[in-house]
Order: sequence, then C-alpha cells, then structure tokens
Amino acid sequence: MPNILSRPRRGPELKHQPYTLPRDTRQTARLRQPWRRAVEAKAEGPLARDSHLAQVEAALLAADEPLNPRKLASVAGLADGNEARRLIKKLQGFYEQSGSAFQVEEVAGGYQLFTLADYYRWLVRLKRGSQEPRLTGPARETLAIIAYRQPIMRADVEAIRGVQCGDVLRLLMEKGLVRIAGRHDSLGRPVLYGTTKKFLLLFGLKSLKELPEVKG
Repeated sequence: MPNILSRPRRGPELKHQPYTLPRDTRQTARLRQPWRRAVEAKAEGPLARDSHLAQVEAALLAADEPLNPRKLASVAGLADGNEARRLIKKLQGFYEQSGSAFQVEEVAGGYQLFTLADYYRWLVRLKRGSQEPRLTGPARETLAIIAYRQPIMRADVEAIRGVQCGDVLRLLMEKGLVRIAGRHDSLGRPVLYGTTKKFLLLFGLKSLKELPEVKG
C-alpha cells in the first residue's frame, strides 16, 4: 500500500479570518460603491484586475477554507459558478505570467489561495506552531486503510492491521481527518468510517479519485 502521508507538502496557505460587513445594507452599499469605482479606475495593463476578478481574488484571500464555484459566485457577486470558474482560470494565468508567489488550486471540492511550495522554508518560520496534524505510524497506517477502503468498519480495519485500533480511530476523529460515514447493515449495525474534507485539504486532493493507485 503506498504511503500517501509522505507526499510532498505545498507551502502554507494564506488564511485570514473572514471579514464581516455592517448589518445596515445601506451602509454596505455606500462602502462598496467607492471601492468598485476605484478598482475599475485602476484596471489598466495586461495583468490588471477588473472589479469582478478583484472580488474573486479578495474572497480567496479572506477565506479560511476552499470555496466551491457556487459559494465563490455568491460571495463575489457573480452570475453563477461558471463565471467563477472562468475568472479563477484567468487569475491562475495572471499568477503564472507575473511570477507571483501565489497560486490558486482546486482542492477538497473548491478553490483556495496558496503560496508556492518554493517559499515554504521561509514562511514556516512565521508559524509559531505547526497547524498540520502530527500523526504516528499506526495513525498513518489506519488513515491510509480508511482512505482506500471507506466506508469501512472498525473490525475490518483491525483485521487488516492485526491489532486493535479504537484509540487510533478516536485520535483521527479528534483531528478531524476521519468521520462516521454511516452504519453497516449487519447485526448490531456497526459504525462505518470514512475520511473528511479536511483529509482532502491536508493532502492536496480534489477528491478521493486522486488517491495514488495501489500496486500489487
């Protein structure tokens, strides 16, 4: 079984607390209009952002989790998810052309703004503590089994590993990497386990279909 937990990591993503707008919609409109005019006035040059593209970029910067196209369209005031996808592709092109330190990646069913992996060695110094879950060998092995065999019962995980894994499962659930995915139809209706969206995000996967193939 391939060790999916040893895959190269990308640079730490830019995460900011979501901003809040005034409850008074009239005040919100007054704040938005000058900002939009300022963006449109500065939209010059081959890499200039128009108001819609600037809103998409701002939403990605402020979000603390991946935004799917529909959510991004709602936040940025776009027509629909198709327009969001088109603008994301345009923004990705801008970052590549300008040699930017940022990239927009599709991960865990949405889009998120990341720094390039080349800058990780410097940016990691800004982090006071690691935000990535540290997993022991047994935890990584259990997580890999669940990722490939989900939904799976605890008994089946233990049969594959040859040891009890109740404590390991609880640890993985506490870290938000494993969830209860349902119940089996057998006697007693035992719990079924599966991976979470956080699991996809941690390993940079769009979906479970991107898991490396099992050889042998």
